[in-house]
Amino acid sequence: PGTEALGFPFSEQVFDAVQEGRADFGFVPVENSIAGPVGVNLDLLHERPVYAVAEVYLRVEHCLLARPGTRLGDVRSALSHPVALAQVREYLNARGIKAVPEYDTAGAAELVAGRAVPGEAAVASRQCAAEYGLEVLAEGIQKSKTNTTRFLAFVKEGSEPSGLKREKTSLAFSVKHKPGALLGCLRRFADHGVNLTRLESRPIPEDPFQYSFFVDFMGGTDAPEVERALDELRADARAIKVLGSYPAGQKPAS
Repeated sequence: PGTEALGFPFSEQVFDAVQEGRADFGFVPVENSIAGPVGVNLDLLHERPVYAVAEVYLRVEHCLLARPGTRLGDVRSALSHPVALAQVREYLNARGIKAVPEYDTAGAAELVAGRAVPGEAAVASRQCAAEYGLEVLAEGIQKSKTNTTRFLAFVKEGSEPSGLKREKTSLAFSVKHKPGALLGCLRRFADHGVNLTRLESRPIPEDPFQYSFFVDFMGGTDAPEVERALDELRADARAIKVLGSYPAGQKPAS
């Protein structure tokens, strides 16, 4: 409450705004329970001088929206963010509706409302229908009723709030090119009783077919067992970056 919200077409612009001091915090999705990781935002958290200070889980329900008078059987294409389209892929395919990627869900709804293309719809929230004068043709069209997106809030590196509660940590590292290198790095967490909650790889563009590994684990960077694990990891890994350490978010009930 009381926060002034800013919106940008591209994730890069969100990070630019935080780095340049035009925004105090950035807020971006990093993974979805259906579509998986949001790669561009993970890469930006890794590349930019920012630090994650909070995570939020949001339940997401998608609706099919169109201009008033449009019938469901007339819809030929649906606009939305690529991750949202992945969450409703089965619904669209079953009805022969073409998925058309756009910047975001709300922006797709605004486009549909403004340009009056016959047979065009948007995948967005019920709130977007009210905002842009669209009708809800179908609701709850995502693959799973428990569809949830995890977001991270971040600040410019060095601007972490004082007294930040650190219960969970996000980390990226790369390994040396030798047998068992990844196993050796992961063993450091197990040896000190640190519980990993996520592990995935992302390509390193400057080093073709080499990968960075992204992990989340329970425990803050100020916990003794985490400090020991990270000290040993730094000796084994080729490169390491702590993306953030923050309070653990509350997952929605099933």
